[in-house]
Amino acid sequence: MATAADARGTELGRYLKARRAQVRPEDVGLPAGAGLRRTPGLRREELAALAGVSVDYYIRLERGRETNPSPAVVDALGRALRLRGDAYERLHELAELASGRGSELPACSDHTVRTSVLRMLESVRPMPAYVVNRFNRVLAANPPARRLLPGLWDWPEERRNLTRYLFLHPVGRTLYEPWEATVASSVAHLRAVAGADPDSPELTALVGELAVKSPEFARLWERYDVCERGGGQKSFRHPTAGPLTLTYEVMRLARTGGQRMVVYQAAPGTPDEAAVLRLDSAGERRSQSLLSSRG
Repeated sequence: MATAADARGTELGRYLKARRAQVRPEDVGLPAGAGLRRTPGLRREELAALAGVSVDYYIRLERGRETNPSPAVVDALGRALRLRGDAYERLHELAELASGRGSELPACSDHTVRTSVLRMLESVRPMPAYVVNRFNRVLAANPPARRLLPGLWDWPEERRNLTRYLFLHPVGRTLYEPWEATVASSVAHLRAVAGADPDSPELTALVGELAVKSPEFARLWERYDVCERGGGQKSFRHPTAGPLTLTYEVMRLARTGGQRMVVYQAAPGTPDEAAVLRLDSAGERRSQSLLSSRG
């Protein structure tokens, strides 16, 4: 019977295999060789040589049979794979989890948003803001955020997931500009948070559905790109507000099992700000209870 350590080691192995496939021999100063390579990217023996470990040891590591690589070995593998930033940090996190040195995220079974957080969502109006769990399920939103993401609220509460919306909702596939960069970032974020709890029922159900229904998702998921979101800029082609570009900040909420609050902003005096004001004033009035945004 597979143990939790086996599962964590396998997750590390999957990450190494996926990243190995993305490094070409010429990227690291190796000859491509004659004829077709049976697999994309580096061969196992090539990566092992670059990292200074035996081929047998690396194969056991990639297959999840070795779960306690030293920090020096992990560093060497990261350099050989040309990992940077979040991708490099993710390799170390998975290695710590595989060895039992890391602490896993708490299960996010509680989807309740604190009343104080709901008040924060209301206080930032007219700027759109919402709360998501670590797998991108929308748990609460203020009125302008609900209007910024049209169609999401037509789905049952348990299906209101931003990654699902991007790939499977007809509006979600046309709302963001460019769509391809937005979905790549969303999948990379999901990969980043998935390693600590790869067997989460919520995660496995979401990934299983999207992998079957969206070839684009399946391709991006197998790349194993990782990226922690911390803010940035997004452009929208909104069906009623028109084109607008907003910056956004992401704030982690303490003691929530991974909930995040996302707040969008528009530069003062711009057409983007005017569009946001229209989103806030249309339909519902400010006096309505924000609690209804979760229903």
